[in-house]
Amino acid sequence: MKREGYITWDEYFMGVAALSGMRSKDPSTQVGCCIVSSDHKILSMGYNGLPAGCGDDDFPWDREAEDELDTKYPYVVHSELNAILNYRGGSLEGSTLYVSLFPCNECAKAIIQAGIRTVVYDSDKYADTPGTRASKRMFDAAGVRYYHYEQSGREIRIRL
Repeated sequence: MKREGYITWDEYFMGVAALSGMRSKDPSTQVGCCIVSSDHKILSMGYNGLPAGCGDDDFPWDREAEDELDTKYPYVVHSELNAILNYRGGSLEGSTLYVSLFPCNECAKAIIQAGIRTVVYDSDKYADTPGTRASKRMFDAAGVRYYHYEQSGREIRIRL
């Protein structure tokens, strides 16, 4: 008889996305992403951070400043785009993307263009912003399914 109480696919992949987000150096928002094939294989992962070759100590992490160039926003690559760009296996057509924060409109464009068909998100804290509303409008028009991850309340402890 098989063991009971094992984690679901959604718990597994959202957990991988959350763990990936823990790599982010961003002091205010850590976002992780995991892209999965239709047969439940992890294809790629990403987190919000600076592009390769750009030192984490050489660029700002502030959310606000007089000059926008002194904030993180012009420099940070979002987790979804990082995961898409990190993939080296060919096409992401038909895959599912798990992400801890609903994608912005720029990431939504990349998700659609990459052929990702489903987005599973944990938080939608920016739901009322124009960028998130634009994301949902584009997803709806392009036939990208998206749904909120329902947390099970299960806690998993990992000793590293």
